[in-house]
Amino acid sequence: MLSTSRWQCSRCLGQQLRTAARPRIAARLQSTAATSTLPVDGPSPILLRRARIIAAEHATLSAENAKDYSVTTAKRIGEISPIASALKAYEEARASIVELESLLVDPSTDTELRDLTHSEIATLASSVPTLTTQLSTSLIPRHPFASMPCLIEIHPGAGGSEASLFAHTILSMYQSLCTRLNWPQTLTSYTPDSNLSESTPGITSAILEVSAPNSYNVLRTEAGVHRVQRVPTTEKKGRTHTSAVSVLVMPSFPEKPEESEHNYADPSSDYYIPPQDVRSETMRASGAGGQHVNKTDSAIRLTHVPTGIVVGMQESRSQHANRTKAWQVLRAKIAQKRREEREEEMLALRRKAMGGVARTGREDKVRTYNYSQSRVTDHRSGWQGMDLEGLLEGGESLEKCMQSVREWMDENEVKGLVAEEEAKASEVAEAKRA
Repeated sequence: MLSTSRWQCSRCLGQQLRTAARPRIAARLQSTAATSTLPVDGPSPILLRRARIIAAEHATLSAENAKDYSVTTAKRIGEISPIASALKAYEEARASIVELESLLVDPSTDTELRDLTHSEIATLASSVPTLTTQLSTSLIPRHPFASMPCLIEIHPGAGGSEASLFAHTILSMYQSLCTRLNWPQTLTSYTPDSNLSESTPGITSAILEVSAPNSYNVLRTEAGVHRVQRVPTTEKKGRTHTSAVSVLVMPSFPEKPEESEHNYADPSSDYYIPPQDVRSETMRASGAGGQHVNKTDSAIRLTHVPTGIVVGMQESRSQHANRTKAWQVLRAKIAQKRREEREEEMLALRRKAMGGVARTGREDKVRTYNYSQSRVTDHRSGWQGMDLEGLLEGGESLEKCMQSVREWMDENEVKGLVAEEEAKASEVAEAKRA
């Protein structure tokens, strides 16, 4: 019998309501379906089927591993556990709503119990969209570089000296963000704009190394062209100028290949670079830097002949240190390039199924910083913020903006997964008809 204690907590009451409803479910399901308050939006049936297959695999592997432990099996269980957990939470919420709705169609249910049931259903129904999103995103394959540190390469684009100035501002923004998050950072390469004075610092190129694990996954949202609209300090007529800065985010591989899950020293690895494909040159360092400049051959330039990618490094007085850093940057550039090529192949397949798919590359405009209106607009997610100063200081506004882009990426990944599964189902159906 249902307890009517006045001071019963809602959690206990909800459990009692669901328990009381169970004996009536079989007789009520048909009538409940006609008056159901279940949210219409849910995961795609294709994704739901895929999640159930993976959850079944998780249950089977867990049972097997309990009898005979295997590191490989345990790793697979860990990879698919989030999907199994998300599916369980989603299906439990949906089942609970159906159970509670069976009380509402029962003529013997009194008014007080109906009110309590309506309240419990509303609470559960409000959680379904969130659970749906969690289930869908759990099915997205983890990016191969997600757990790695990263390198951020910054170059000014169109806009002359104003672009160089803003490139320095963008660099400072990421440095401030890393400082606030307590992420280790190193300025691997920095080339100042010789046309500007020290009081108005600008750069022609810079590479910031962020050593924190998982930083690639957080900062990969920043790749692309950042546009600024403002009145330069040198503008005498008060006209607004538009300039651009290019940002490239790359994975940072450890100095020792065995410390990376992507062993770049293994010739069978996708990230291996044959030494004979790289031309190495030494030269004398240039620019400001002390007595060693133009007197020692400490600067290094590496050229990857197949792709034409060139990396120069002269930050250290040690040729060995410069060579090590140059190889690190070269590996990062080639790994990122190969990954982008694979993504393009995947997108080409998805476009056939979807008729188009959203993606931004290094040449695409991703964000605009409007100084006169103190507004920042991300052109991928549509996010807008009016805290330009706080964002450029690496504050919470920047994190909110990046989070909106990650959500946008996830939405498009889910659409891509649905398109892929539908294409596979169509191929199977055609094969059966043939």
